[in-house]
Amino acid sequence: MTTKVNLADAFSSFTDHWSPKVAGNINNMQVKLAKFEGKFDWHHHDQEDELFLVVSGTMRMGLRTGDIDVEAGEFIIVPHGTEHRPEALTDDCHVLLLEPNTTLNTGNVKTDKTVEVLDRL
Repeated sequence: MTTKVNLADAFSSFTDHWSPKVAGNINNMQVKLAKFEGKFDWHHHDQEDELFLVVSGTMRMGLRTGDIDVEAGEFIIVPHGTEHRPEALTDDCHVLLLEPNTTLNTGNVKTDKTVEVLDRL
């Protein structure tokens, strides 16, 4: 089935932070939407690369080699095995993620922000 997703409508349909929602599937990948607020936890993914596309607001990708600020309309790809910590620099930063459907949001660690089963929009 072919569907269209309006990002503004999709982001307005939820309020929780650091809890990705599945907006679509493409092959073995998922398009996820998440709202960021404050700092996330340091983690890495052994097998999965991740793409973070900032839709609104500004995020900082904390990396052990140095932080990278990502503005609305920009994206960053974090290769697997790279320790990272996303952080919202603005209130309610909206981010689209593209990653394999096996990706756990907290990677190699389990915290209070771990979401094992994702809601679908």
